[in-house]
Amino acid sequence: MHSHSLRRWYWLHRWTSLVCTIFLLVSCLTGLPLIFGDEIQQFSEPAKQEAAVEIPPLPLQHFVELALADHPGSRPLFVTIEDDSPKVNVALMLPPKAKAKLPRVIETFNARTGAPLSSAPQGSSFVDKILELHRSLFAGVPGELFMGAMALLFVLALLSGFVIYGPFMRRLPFATVRPAPRRTHWLDLHNLLGAAAMCWMLVVGVTGAMNAVSTPLFALWRTHSMATLLAPYKGHPPAAHLITPDEAANSARHALPQMKVTGIVYPDPRISTPWHFLIYTKGRTPITSRIFTPVLVDATSGTVTSSARFPWYIHTLEVSRPLHFGDYGGLPLKILWAAFDLAAIAVLISGIVLWIKKGKAEEASRVPARATHMKPQPYAMVYRWPAVLALLSFAGLLSALLGDGVWNVLSWLLLLLPLAVMARGWAKGRA
Repeated sequence: MHSHSLRRWYWLHRWTSLVCTIFLLVSCLTGLPLIFGDEIQQFSEPAKQEAAVEIPPLPLQHFVELALADHPGSRPLFVTIEDDSPKVNVALMLPPKAKAKLPRVIETFNARTGAPLSSAPQGSSFVDKILELHRSLFAGVPGELFMGAMALLFVLALLSGFVIYGPFMRRLPFATVRPAPRRTHWLDLHNLLGAAAMCWMLVVGVTGAMNAVSTPLFALWRTHSMATLLAPYKGHPPAAHLITPDEAANSARHALPQMKVTGIVYPDPRISTPWHFLIYTKGRTPITSRIFTPVLVDATSGTVTSSARFPWYIHTLEVSRPLHFGDYGGLPLKILWAAFDLAAIAVLISGIVLWIKKGKAEEASRVPARATHMKPQPYAMVYRWPAVLALLSFAGLLSALLGDGVWNVLSWLLLLLPLAVMARGWAKGRA
């Protein structure tokens, strides 16, 4: 690679990294508790472990009435049936004169007995607050778009770092971490962690950027894809005499018997339509359980208006979410995900240290005595092991999405390999 071209790539890597580093550190630090969000919520709300139910034995309308009895004057927004526990959640919009910090409240009930479990304003839990900070820095949709831009800068920093990795490592064996001088040690550590965790960081960066545009994408779907479906309802007053959520859910189950109902959204022009229940259904396999199919049910007659699948860009967004949060392969995958998160934090911090301690270019590329006579390697050899680790990591990220059991175990083993390489290189550098 020509020195002029290398300088351009190095400039791109430096400044894209510096611009996004602080915001990426916030994302990585808030991402750690989000990885274990389910465990944190279970710890904060200890309850007897029971198997989940697909269809609660009590009518959903019963839970809605219980919630309304606790909050007179409110109106129901949606009902959800949890996948991993026998719980039904009812979200209510509080009346305007209610003295509450947040306008919405979620009541949670035991799906089998109807016993109340918790009541809290929507978005008020610790995990919800951390998620809001992670997603938008508490700045709403503009904050989401800004964090998406930072994620794209992070992707550019990774790609440019991968390009300049080759010239720096041509005279060094893979995973070399030299103990001295100090800046060289940080440079080697930065290169090792960045090369070994490259695939994971790229996937998390790309999916983070995709999640940042989720609100505009859903608005696009509601505006364009539903326009023709709702044309016959234009000019009609909003639905007044509603069927029960049970009747709406049963209509969706009859239209899509292979799917299971997870959520029922009441008629509302902001989140569904003024004339329909919006029923969210999903598949039963690990991969299809991430892909939702909406069903529009006429809120007065109970007839199914539409059961069309989401467009491709919404499906892509849905599949990207588990690949961003790592919540799909059991607790071992979450632990591995946290380890990669810590590696990404180390990459960001080492980059800051290198910038602060920047010195002569000769010091950055100094080679120890045992490697001074090593001939420059072809770039194919330099990138061989980073490419192998990237392919293994990508296979590990996908395998847990394909199935449970042996697929999960395969995912854990494949993702453990790059972490083991990082740990071995770091230990040798300290020694």
